[in-house]
Amino acid sequence: MAEIGIMGGTFDPIHNGHLLLGRQAYKEYKLDEIWFMPSGTPPHKKDHVVTPAEHRMEMVRLAIRDYPYFVCSDFEVWRQGNTYTAETLRLLHEQYPEHCFYFIAGADSLYQIENWYHPQEVMRQVVLLVAEREYEEAPCSIEEQADYLRRIYRADIRFLHCPEVDISSGELREMAAQGKELGPYVADSVKAYIHAHRLYEKVYP
Repeated sequence: MAEIGIMGGTFDPIHNGHLLLGRQAYKEYKLDEIWFMPSGTPPHKKDHVVTPAEHRMEMVRLAIRDYPYFVCSDFEVWRQGNTYTAETLRLLHEQYPEHCFYFIAGADSLYQIENWYHPQEVMRQVVLLVAEREYEEAPCSIEEQADYLRRIYRADIRFLHCPEVDISSGELREMAAQGKELGPYVADSVKAYIHAHRLYEKVYP
């Protein structure tokens, strides 16, 4: 049996904050591997055009290549239709019944998870590893929110203690469109790939 951390997301593009969170989960909870799992058709990303999967996958491969415990997984990216976390986790357990899965998430996810597709199924199937930092739009503290979810859903929620990287993929797309330097926020190989393939030259609305 292996203990596997799942880092999901569009990774459009993957940035250093993603890597920092993955490294912290690996070290703090002594996981065997971290699987970076780019999404296929994310149901919550209707506000902008998502970069084709092959580009997002390659950026992930480039970003994680120096970390032997990081794996780029195509488990979700080629599935047809919307890719819901609850369904992905069900399929993972079917294919890898010997593994224990940990779902790595930002603080915002802890407040939004009840709006996900079948949130009770998500919390039943994994340990949630959540970045322990305050969320600006939060109605309560992150500890209070975690206690609430534990009480209502019997969720297994644990915190990750790591510094915050104050950048988002959306901000990076805008920066690239404006010709700004991405170096402090993404791996050099990812920056070179974005430039070589002229990604984000037109900012997504």
